[in-house]
Amino acid sequence: MTTAEIQAGNRTVEIKRADKDMFPEDGITKADLAGYHRRVSRRILPHLPGRPLMLERYPDGIDGGRFMQKDTPDHFPDWIHRCELPKEDGTVTYPVCDDLASLLYLVDQACITPHRWPSKADRPDNPDRLVFDLDPPAGDFAPVRKAAALLRELLDELGLPSGLMTTGSRGLHVLVPLDRRAGFDEVRAFARDVAELLAGRYPDQLTTAPRKQARKGRLYLDVQRNAYAQISVTPYAVRALPGAPVATPLSWTELDDPDLGPQRWSLTALDARLKDDDPWQPALSRGHALGPARRKLEGI
Repeated sequence: MTTAEIQAGNRTVEIKRADKDMFPEDGITKADLAGYHRRVSRRILPHLPGRPLMLERYPDGIDGGRFMQKDTPDHFPDWIHRCELPKEDGTVTYPVCDDLASLLYLVDQACITPHRWPSKADRPDNPDRLVFDLDPPAGDFAPVRKAAALLRELLDELGLPSGLMTTGSRGLHVLVPLDRRAGFDEVRAFARDVAELLAGRYPDQLTTAPRKQARKGRLYLDVQRNAYAQISVTPYAVRALPGAPVATPLSWTELDDPDLGPQRWSLTALDARLKDDDPWQPALSRGHALGPARRKLEGI
């Protein structure tokens, strides 16, 4: 097994077992994974600093065992930032990824997918992202595209800019940037009320029923990620699935593409897209207050 060295700012990060097959069927090694993160760093890093992470790690590649890690291991170097946050019976010391060196070190630790909190460590009870999770009720992706378009129309009606992203797995995320004034209870209640209003407008297509038996083939508008210590996939993160699909931010015009699917872009097929402008700029560059949107929602 080889060791690769990658320069990241003023640090040199070692990628041990660099030729380890992380995606054996696709011939993607740990070195390939590190190279991808170096290329995509200007896009992925703005979504990570100051934010607690849960690491999805695969020491033996995606065909081996997976484990999810919250606590920062003792062997992580001191320059990997940490944040200690409360949980029900104590605290958890989460890793935080603030720079390219940290990102590459996580790759060295066989972290394929970093999952992020919707809030930052300095104000953990106040999210800066509201997330709607849209997964297909069956194999057809058309209902997901339709639901995302309807949700965007309602958010526009409420005066809230929103962004769209493939999850790289099954569905789409619709995200709203927040100003961090509202706590999780207020944010989740708002998201639930938006979802219920939309489901009420389209009862044959959409539902807010969490139990699968009650959905009856309708798309579930999931707002459960809007809570303390909940996680969602980081934009531009690789998913541990065959083909190494990537969670990819989209422009809203791309929703009209009938070929759009949750795994449309991959580690090996994203480079050309990175040459284009960031599809989330400038719409998601500023957080918004929920107060005005809440008043509009109550008036509908």
